[in-house]
Amino acid sequence: MNVVVLPFAGVFVKHDAPGRHVVGTPSHAVFIPADTPYRIGFPGAIGDRALVLRFDDALVADAVDCRRGGEALGSHALLSADAMMRSVVLRRRLIDPAADRFEVETLGLELLSLCLRVLRGQTSPLRPAARLRRARAVERVKEAVAVAPADAWSVARLAVIAKLSPFHLCRVFHELAGTSIYEYVVRERLAQAVNAVLDSGDNITAIALEAGFASHSHFTARFRRFFGCTPSALRRAAAAGEIGEFRKIMTARASGKA
Repeated sequence: MNVVVLPFAGVFVKHDAPGRHVVGTPSHAVFIPADTPYRIGFPGAIGDRALVLRFDDALVADAVDCRRGGEALGSHALLSADAMMRSVVLRRRLIDPAADRFEVETLGLELLSLCLRVLRGQTSPLRPAARLRRARAVERVKEAVAVAPADAWSVARLAVIAKLSPFHLCRVFHELAGTSIYEYVVRERLAQAVNAVLDSGDNITAIALEAGFASHSHFTARFRRFFGCTPSALRRAAAAGEIGEFRKIMTARASGKA
């Protein structure tokens, strides 16, 4: 079976070849093709929790080629806000004994479709040695941020970890990750915080500061810009069991109306 892993807490590293690895965090989907050897490590010894979607080639044969040699799917990719929210919804429905099985199946297939779409967008020809070195540098940065997303990061500090100049790191990171280093760190903080909003009783200000945001207002503004709703609104919808509200948020994000 092929596997798409969607971490929602902690961080892991998938090693699939000597000197080659990818970092799995709550803002990523990680693809593991069927019958592919790999091993998992846990940076910072903090472990991880993840939602795992298993599927065979036949399920998505009309959409993607999952063959390892075909390079049809990338090893990992950043999730959209829509995919992150659907992952949250699916996880909550899976632990709800009253959940409708048909609804859960539909949510799972919708989420898988979104994940395969972004993974397909990350494919590329075999990389030359220089590109592989840059990819390793980016993964080192992602690993460091994943272990401690709330840290007071700076480009200079991350450049030391990457073993690149600050200028080179910014250019290479955007090229390979598809976003700036700053936006990536913010995304990691939001991916961690959305679970705290739903799974803890902490007040929003405490969650904001714990996640590395300067204030309640800064956190709320970034959260709303990314997910299409405020943390308080999301928590209220979850507390009321209003799955319809989650769907409205996801629909608004997908249509660009949020």
